[in-house]
Amino acid sequence: MKAFAAILTILFALISIESQAQLTQSVRGTVFDRETKVPITGAKIQIFTSDSTKLLRTLTDLDGNFEIKEVPIGKHDLRASYLSYQTSSVTIVVITGKETVLEIPLIEKFQEAQEVQVVGRKKGETINELAIVSAQQFSVEETDRYAGSRSDPARMASNFAGVQGADDSRNDIIVRGNSPLGIVYRIEGVDIPNPSHFAISGSTGGPVSILNNKLLGNSDFFMSAFPAEYGNSISGVFDLKLRNGNNKRHEFTGQFGFLGTEFLLEGPLSSNGKSSYLIMGRYSTLRLFQVLGIQIGTDAVPEYGDAAFKFNWKLAKGGNLSWFGIGGKSNIAIKISDLEEYSTELYGEGDRDQYFGTSMGVSGLVYKKSINEKSFLTNTLAYSLEEQHSKHDFLLRHLDTVQENNQEIYRIIVDSIYQLMGYQFKTQRLSNYISLNHKFNTRHLIKFGANVEYQWMNMNDSVLVTDHSQFVNRWDFNGGALLVQPFVQWRWRITEDMDFTSGLHAQYYSLSKSFSPVEPRVGWKWRFKKGQAIFAGAGLHSQTQPLYTYSYHGDSLGGPKRRFNQGMDFTKSIHQVIGYQKNFSKNLQIKTEAYYQYLFQIPVTYYPSAFSLLNQGSGFARIFPDSLVNEGTGRNYGIELTVQKFFDKSFFFLFTASLYDSKYKGQDGIERNSSYNGTYTLNLLGGKEFKLSEKQSLSIGIKTTVAGGKRYGFVNLDETRKKYELVFIDSAFNERQFRDYFRFDLKVNWKYNARNMTHEIGLDLVNLFNTRNLLGLAFAPDLANPTAEPIAEKTQLGFLPLFYYRLDLRLQKRK
Repeated sequence: MKAFAAILTILFALISIESQAQLTQSVRGTVFDRETKVPITGAKIQIFTSDSTKLLRTLTDLDGNFEIKEVPIGKHDLRASYLSYQTSSVTIVVITGKETVLEIPLIEKFQEAQEVQVVGRKKGETINELAIVSAQQFSVEETDRYAGSRSDPARMASNFAGVQGADDSRNDIIVRGNSPLGIVYRIEGVDIPNPSHFAISGSTGGPVSILNNKLLGNSDFFMSAFPAEYGNSISGVFDLKLRNGNNKRHEFTGQFGFLGTEFLLEGPLSSNGKSSYLIMGRYSTLRLFQVLGIQIGTDAVPEYGDAAFKFNWKLAKGGNLSWFGIGGKSNIAIKISDLEEYSTELYGEGDRDQYFGTSMGVSGLVYKKSINEKSFLTNTLAYSLEEQHSKHDFLLRHLDTVQENNQEIYRIIVDSIYQLMGYQFKTQRLSNYISLNHKFNTRHLIKFGANVEYQWMNMNDSVLVTDHSQFVNRWDFNGGALLVQPFVQWRWRITEDMDFTSGLHAQYYSLSKSFSPVEPRVGWKWRFKKGQAIFAGAGLHSQTQPLYTYSYHGDSLGGPKRRFNQGMDFTKSIHQVIGYQKNFSKNLQIKTEAYYQYLFQIPVTYYPSAFSLLNQGSGFARIFPDSLVNEGTGRNYGIELTVQKFFDKSFFFLFTASLYDSKYKGQDGIERNSSYNGTYTLNLLGGKEFKLSEKQSLSIGIKTTVAGGKRYGFVNLDETRKKYELVFIDSAFNERQFRDYFRFDLKVNWKYNARNMTHEIGLDLVNLFNTRNLLGLAFAPDLANPTAEPIAEKTQLGFLPLFYYRLDLRLQKRK
């Protein structure tokens, strides 16, 4: 708090000496054809200032670029128009510390003999021109206002209808009752490893995201029946776009907060404005405090750091080359052996010391080129790495009683410590994505290409047997595999107001020799009077299993190692969706969707049981699969409602409601609730910005989430005591449900625009009412009473106040 007070003192001192002159900033950008990416020359750019006193205007140059100088700070409406294109309108926020740099795609008008009424592109529409159902644009500027999201893209996306994320400790994305295993993250066309710190093998989420929204541009999030270019997913796709650095001016962003201390530098690489750089880094603030000797109440401090960069060069004849990279590393040591005073341990398993660490990185080259006015080529070559390692030391302890202050208290005595388990999983990938867009005319567009990935896997794991008499090896694999995904997609604009898309995707995986030759995808959307639209879509999707499950060979005691599951086939899902949308204005819309999904070829045990891989993917534990066969099924269906007022002028709100049912069948043929069947989720978000003066503003945002509780079952106490871990009664799996989840968040931030810099102080109050939501059960033996049930309820995070200070700074004047 002393550091925070020092920041406030310095900041208010700077404010007191600021001049009263009006502050302005430049607004720049590029206008281009949405489908062919060809720059549009002569497009008209207009800025209508918030106080309606000025109309600023200009035209784009030969490269589609524009610039308007001396734009007053604040929120304004920018419109881009061209004779043969639909008008695009966007609300911009101008601050002194950073230039506003935009990329504005325009949609070509549909030419007919008779005159038609043209309506500009609505907010929230996806960047991908082939996505027309169950898709949402992820706007960084919009979602950064969401309370409780911690600047985490995954947690921001959990506010969308159909997305559940009611686990405060992780950012797993649960889409329409599906396992988080079904999510795929993509950057520039290639799939990337789990972009989270402390990521368990095979999962897609974690406690802290490696992704930073300061690096992202507006992106797309797909939830069902996605276009044919997206594969190896049965749940959803997060298609991330990385923004370019400022190509005209050097700028700096620094941020100090509870979740990390970070910096970002960006600017031109040369004076001609045809190249740029963007570099950023972040390190755990709590770990910094520990290094500096500041006591924070626990020795189990998570240590993590991440970095990212992007270099961009405009080439001759319409080409563009970029080099990007994102990576992170994390470690934590949870040492129960250091505890001397007796208490119920809920942080980690109560009978062992745990050491856990992860690494993730991806880097690639992206080449893009407009071959002509009708065709656009994209080619990405990338390398990625993910690694997880862990070691558990088992503790033998007893309690002693001592007298202190005339009271008898317990002291924990550690008798011995020995290693219980250790593993390291490492996967490397070399990926190539290539696609070609060709626009025949305003009616017809085709996109085709392929995504090819080669994987190198090195996985090792050993553990003590149940009686701790000897070690057994469970993983010992070193090998490779090829994943190939070709696709073709066609869009037909039947009329100005009606679109139809269809496509084919195929998938081959060499490790299991799995082949899905034809996966059809279709979509249809009709826009009619008064801003209304109806749409529908369907598709067949398939996905590989978590990589480590293919190479498990069981507890071999010197015998032959047989990989039970190397031949597992793809899990498949058929998606069907229909919806209705009503736009009341540029910034207000209502949308509802109904869907049905049938899942099949889900890995289950070969003998009758309740196990299904459909229930895995969240939490901090791996699975140890016996022989699995692709004979399980599942189904998800539901209805969703979104009422959204996009941020415009001074406020926004978002209400989403999801009612759904998620069921599955294991090898025993009994239909049960899946582990992600909460049955409903409600989100209400809102925010208001108050203009305190020409230079200052105060923003207040709220978020309320109510959702069905997590599923769980009855514990087999005898097996739990024998194996030192929770073992559930198979026949009663998921028959119980925790009470409903409730959380209220409040976010307050104050912004001050000084000359050449912008200061921002924020406070995000997560779970303001300190609601004790239940997360699950934990194995927790009681040293004071060994006969007691070794079970404890794990609660989620309590009240968590997160503060930050951010500085945006212009480092040099443009020449």
